[in-house]
Amino acid sequence: MASKALSFDVGDYVVYPKHGVGRVIELQSSEIAGAKLELYVLRFEKERMTLRVPTNKAESVGMRKLSSSATMQEAMTTLKGKPRIKRTMWSRRAQEYEAKINSGDLVSIAEVVRDLHRADDQPEQSYSERQIFEAAISRLARELAAMENIDEPAAQDKIVKVLKAA
Repeated sequence: MASKALSFDVGDYVVYPKHGVGRVIELQSSEIAGAKLELYVLRFEKERMTLRVPTNKAESVGMRKLSSSATMQEAMTTLKGKPRIKRTMWSRRAQEYEAKINSGDLVSIAEVVRDLHRADDQPEQSYSERQIFEAAISRLARELAAMENIDEPAAQDKIVKVLKAA
């Protein structure tokens, strides 16, 4: 078996694709069904959730360290781009947006934020559009906040400024 490519220390911020940014609060050893398992214990403050991830499964579930500043810069540049609105049915677009958000890929999440952002002079969003937009911008803001040591609302303001400037 290959050696562990990913290793996280207690206190590290990590990105779990389906839940966003969490923090490693503990490394645990447990015996489950007679097998000894090493676990990362992750805490997601916003959801008030604790997640245990086996260390040998961390890579296969897509858990990763925070993005590099180059990746964050690429995501911010994506936000400045022209929104791509597909003319497919909303249900299909919604599925694509959810898949991008849950991929954990910062640039894909930025694409969703860009595509669903509405300027003040544009028509109102539907409830489901707004829900997906909020989920995407929150995911992006939490990673930005963790990278820059600021709180989530400040990070969200920064993202909205970039969107409005575009």
